[in-house]
Amino acid sequence: MPSTVGTVRVWHSEDGWGVLDSEATPGGAWAHFSEVVGDGFRSLTPGQEVEFEYEERAVDEYPYRANNIRGR
Repeated sequence: MPSTVGTVRVWHSEDGWGVLDSEATPGGAWAHFSEVVGDGFRSLTPGQEVEFEYEERAVDEYPYRANNIRGR
């Protein structure tokens, strides 16, 4: 699976999902809290830089899905 560096566009902590942006994922990559690497409560912050793997698999209106998300 390819990987890229990007930023968190939006994160819905209460629902456990958000959208990541990068040059490699035009239109955004949908992200689920279960793919955030870490212990305890896994959450991201809008504007945060992240590294993630992605696949071309649409979720809602976002053309990509993010996997193995790591904060930088």
